[in-house]
Amino acid sequence: MANLKEIRNRIASVSSTMQITSAMKMVSAAKLKKAQDAITAMRPYANSLTQLIQNLSRTLEGDSQNPYTQIRTKQKTLIVSLTSNRGLCGAFNSNIIKKTRQLIDHDFVEQDVTLITIGKKGSEVLEKTEKIISIHDAVFDDLNYENVGQIAQDIMDKFAEENFDEVVLVYNRFKNAATQIVEVEPFLPIVTELNDSVSASTDYIFEPSKSEIINDLLPKSLKMQLYKAVRDSFASEHGARMTAMHKATDNATELRDQLKLTYNQARQAAITNEILEIVGGAEALKG
Repeated sequence: MANLKEIRNRIASVSSTMQITSAMKMVSAAKLKKAQDAITAMRPYANSLTQLIQNLSRTLEGDSQNPYTQIRTKQKTLIVSLTSNRGLCGAFNSNIIKKTRQLIDHDFVEQDVTLITIGKKGSEVLEKTEKIISIHDAVFDDLNYENVGQIAQDIMDKFAEENFDEVVLVYNRFKNAATQIVEVEPFLPIVTELNDSVSASTDYIFEPSKSEIINDLLPKSLKMQLYKAVRDSFASEHGARMTAMHKATDNATELRDQLKLTYNQARQAAITNEILEIVGGAEALKG
């Protein structure tokens, strides 16, 4: 059995760790509320904008010459991988890294795959084995639409220049504080999905022309799509960290209680041994 000093040191160490994890949990909970409100407010607008683009695109019947709708033979693929800048958030980052590598090794195994990483944890791991053309670790330091829009514009320009034939996003979609869902979302080219529940024969009056409206809205829609993915990832990060720190605090509390029990048992055993030694000495003197 460990001596009393070692056990006291372990109790102090675990108690200190418990205070840190509890503080991190509270910080993440506060940040999660703001991030959750932001993504919840954004989703209806982003979804409505996407639906509007699809409805308008159907009326063009393939006449649009917009570079973002051009479907080419898939030979070069770009994966945009979204992770966090900090750890201590459970499997949040490892799930994205694992999914990215799975896409490279299986789904896109016959294609030339390159990466753009958003988040330091992903870039630190993936740059060792994969080809990364740009790293955006600072976007979470000042997360806003303009900064994310610049990244989206860079991706759109590269696609329009035919540097890539396909672009996909890999990120964690926020469901709730305890659940994050890994999403593989097509980004480019924009493919119009037929939806029988929405009539494509609606009589619109366009001013200016349909092509001009779509060409103006498509870049905004793509920037909003990437911004929504980054916001989803940001909210998921704080949800995952809050859950991880909650579990860590519970585990530290349980370990501290066990150590205190062990300490009391060791202390009781030491006192008993001292009493036995005194009694034994007294008996020896009597003899």
